[in-house]
This record gives sequence, C-alpha cells and structure tokens, in this order.
Amino acid sequence: MAESGLEIRLASRPKGWPELDNFEVAEVPVPEPAEGQLLVRNLVMSVDPYMRGRMNEGKSYVPPFELGKPLDGGAVGQVVESRTPEFKAGDYVLHGAGWRDYAVLDPKAASKVDPELAPLNAYLYVLGMPGMTAYVGLVDVAQQKEGDTVFISGAAGAVGSLAGQLAKLRGASRVIGSAGSAEKVRYLTEEVGFDAAFNYREAPVHQQLKEAAPNGIDVYFDNVGGDHLEAAISSMNDFGRIAECGMVSQYNNAEPEPGPRNMFMIVTKRLRLQGFIVSDHAESKEKFFAEVGGYLREGKIKYRETVVDGLANAPQAFLGMLRGENTGKMLVKIADQA
Repeated sequence: MAESGLEIRLASRPKGWPELDNFEVAEVPVPEPAEGQLLVRNLVMSVDPYMRGRMNEGKSYVPPFELGKPLDGGAVGQVVESRTPEFKAGDYVLHGAGWRDYAVLDPKAASKVDPELAPLNAYLYVLGMPGMTAYVGLVDVAQQKEGDTVFISGAAGAVGSLAGQLAKLRGASRVIGSAGSAEKVRYLTEEVGFDAAFNYREAPVHQQLKEAAPNGIDVYFDNVGGDHLEAAISSMNDFGRIAECGMVSQYNNAEPEPGPRNMFMIVTKRLRLQGFIVSDHAESKEKFFAEVGGYLREGKIKYRETVVDGLANAPQAFLGMLRGENTGKMLVKIADQA
C-alpha cells in the first residue's frame, strides 16, 4: 500500500461561480485506522450539485465544507485494512468520504456493496443518492399517478434522466424534458425514452413547454428553477404537483433572483409545491431498492455516465457538472478496481 495519497480541500469560499483557485490538491500520509475502524482506498466518487451550497458559509440542511479541510461526498472504495468485525479487507463499501484517495471510517459510516449485483459506479447513480432522489421526488413528493403528464427540467442530468424513465415505467402518459443542447435532447428522446424534449437555449421555455404539452402538465420535477419554474406553473393543470429538487440556475448567483411572476396561479390552480431533501426519506429506501433494482436487473433503465479520470481532476469535474458538460451522472475515477 502507498505511504501517501491525495485529498482535495476547500481553499476559499467562492463568490458566484466557483473557480479552480477555490480548491487545493494536497498530498497527505495514508491515515491509520484506530481499533473499531476501517481504512478504505477509494475507487470512484461522485460530484453533485448540492455540493455547491456546501461551499458557502451559513446554516443549511447540511453543514458547510470547512476551509482547509477535505471536501466530502459519495464514494465507493475497497477496504484495505479493517479493525472491526463488520468488515474485512477486500470488501467494497459505499460511504460519504470522497474527495480523497484513502478514508478512515467508522463501521456505521459505510455499507457493503456487491459488484456482482451491479457495477460499482451504479451505487453512486441508479442505486445511489441520485436514483433515490428521482424516486422520492416522483413517488413520495409529487405522488405521480398513472396517466399523468410529467415535465422534468435539467432532464439529461443524473436525477432528471432517471426521473423521466421512472415516470414512464410508473404509467405516465407523456414525459417531457428540457436540456441544454441538441445532443442532450436527442439522448432524451432517442435513447432514454422521453416522449418529447426541447433545448431551453433555443427559445423561451414557456413557449416550448406549451408546444410540447398542449394539454398541460400534472407533475413538474424541478431541477432548475427560474424561468423553468415560471413556465411550469403556467402550464400546470388544476391540482398539479411540483417536486422541488433543486434550482441549479441560481446556485452561483451572487445576488438573490426574483421569484416567478405568476405565483398567484398556485392559488387559482390549487397547486401543491413541495421542496424535499432525499435524506429525509430514509423510510423509502427499501421500496426504492426493490422497485428500481428490479427495473435495473430487467434492463428497463438506461443510463449514461460522464467519467473524469484522476482525483486531481475532481475540481474540474465538479465545475463541468455545474456548467452542464455531463450527460447522465458525473463521476470521478480515482483508482482501478482490484
């Protein structure tokens, strides 16, 4: 085993869009696990939009990253040394101490994953936090029903592309997505199975959504906010449901952005708009694994990954994800699987 490894630290807090200067790549000794702990060599890690919020100071649903300390996030690694009976060397584990080559973990902070059941990357995507986010947003929050027309913004990303497929598998009559390029629109309609999709850069969102959904929409899965949310409210049918997953259009704003101008329609149409954090829905984990795991085994879910090679390139991967350069899940390959 190596004597040292890399870790990615938060060097400074960004103002507006993050830059590479906000990160620091540091070489550190491989840590020693104490009695009752395990040492994991990370193989692949996730970069996700929620991490942008953690770069800011202030109270939120999850603590901010600390200056001068390594960032963290979802990762899959292999146990190289265990001082606890729950794990043995060679086990593959899912945990939250990404952004570093080696991590020391308490047993309760890691869960075993089986590379024979699914590729390791899938535990950070379809069977991981993004997959459960898509599932919870549709099933628990939006309460999608058979026959609904569903609109998903940021649909070519990790959560959006899965949410659209799950909506179809659960009986949606029509699924519509927005994306930021013609290539991503083709991916949604030709590969993933959306009924319609549009490039939000080509024309106003409200215009393209009305053309794609002339009879209105019943469910909106929001990953973008801004003009997408305003357009969705305008196109919602009475008693429609909006699942607020994220508002990536506003994550890097230095000043607050005005809200939709048509909020009174929430009253007149009797809409329900609910924000959610996937970690609040732990009770749905078993039904998520049962349903989505079944779809995956049966080959009913298609997905793409955008993989950046090398831990030192994790900041570039993160910034690329915020700019929408990925199709499907953005991952960072840290090391080869043994």
